[in-house]
Amino acid sequence: METPPQPGAMDALHEAGIWAALTLQAGPPWLEQFWVYLTSHFDPKSIYTFCFPLAHGLDARVGLMVLWIGLVAEWLNVVLKWFLFGERPYWWIHESGLFSQEELEKLPLRQFPVTCETGPGSPSGHCMIPGAALWPLVTALTAEVARSTRSRVLRLIPFLAYTLFLVAMGLSRIFVLAHFPHQVVTGILAGSALGWGLQRCPPNFRVFRFFVAVAVVLMLSALALHSLATAAGIDLDWSLRLASAWCSDPAWLRPDTRPFASLCRVVGSALGLALAAETPLRRRDEDQLLDGRLRVASTVLALLALQLVHRLPRPSDAAALYRHVVVHYAAGPFLVVSVLPRFIIALRNFLEPSQVPPHTN
Repeated sequence: METPPQPGAMDALHEAGIWAALTLQAGPPWLEQFWVYLTSHFDPKSIYTFCFPLAHGLDARVGLMVLWIGLVAEWLNVVLKWFLFGERPYWWIHESGLFSQEELEKLPLRQFPVTCETGPGSPSGHCMIPGAALWPLVTALTAEVARSTRSRVLRLIPFLAYTLFLVAMGLSRIFVLAHFPHQVVTGILAGSALGWGLQRCPPNFRVFRFFVAVAVVLMLSALALHSLATAAGIDLDWSLRLASAWCSDPAWLRPDTRPFASLCRVVGSALGLALAAETPLRRRDEDQLLDGRLRVASTVLALLALQLVHRLPRPSDAAALYRHVVVHYAAGPFLVVSVLPRFIIALRNFLEPSQVPPHTN
C-alpha cells in the first residue's frame, strides 16, 4: 500500500491556511457578501481609479504620492511573485498530493469569480499595494487630526482604520482561496514598510523626463529579469497553467490578473505622471482650486471619468489588451491632474465671470 507524502514545513503552513479558509467560509452569508465585495472592489486597480483621484482632491501632493508609491509597489510585487513562487490555495490543495479525492470531495471549499488569479501568490498584492499606497494618505490625515485636537485617541483613528482595512482585506483574500495567511501578512508588512520608506524621499512631480525614465526602466528591468530567468531554465509562467487547470469556471480566469498586465498598469501610470508634469496648472489656476466647491467638483468629475474610462470594452487579444491597459492608465493621471481641473475652472469662469481672478505674473 502506497504511503501518502509527508508534509514539509511549507506544506504544514499551507494546510493550516486551508483550514483557516474553511473556518471563514463557514461564516454567515452576510459576511460572505462582505468578503467578496471587499476583495473585488478594493483590488490594486482601485488605487489608480479611486484612491488616487480622491486623495488628489483632498491634497494634490498627497494624491500624487499615493499614485507614485502605488505604482512602485505594484512593480515590486510582480518581481517578488516571480521569484518567491508562492502557491495559491485553490490550486495547491489539488497539486500538493496531501489530500485524497475522497477528502477533497468532503471539504466544503468554494471558489468565487474573484478566486482565479493567474499570477503566483506571494506576497499578496491586494495587501501590499494598498498597504504602501495608502501610507501617505493616512499620515496626512493623522497630521490634519493632530492640528485639530490634542487627543491621542483621535490621532490614532486614521492608522486604526488603515490597519483594520488591511486586516479585513487579508481575511477576504483567505476567504476566496486566493492567498494563504502567511502571504497576506507578508504583503501587509512589506507594503507598510515600502510606503513608509518611499514617503521619505518623494520625487519632483514637475519633471517630465524623470517619469518617462521611470516607465522605461521599470518595464525594461522587468522584461530583462523575465528573460534572464527563462534563459536560466526558470519557468515564471508556471502559475498560468495551474490556474487554468484548477479554476472552477474558465470564465473566471481574468487576463488583467496576469503579471504583465500589472506591469502595463505601472508603465501607463508613470507615463500619465509624465504627461501631468509636462502640462502643469498655472499658479492662478491652482489658487482657484483652493475654492472648496471647485475641488469637490473636480474630484467628483475625476472619479466619474476614471470609472467611465476603465469600463470601456477590452480587447481579447493579449497584446492588444496590454496596449489598452497602458493607454488607459496613462490617461488617468493626465485627466485628474491637468485636464479636468482646467475644465472645471473654465466652466466656472464662463458661468461666473465675476469670479475670475485678475491676471498676475
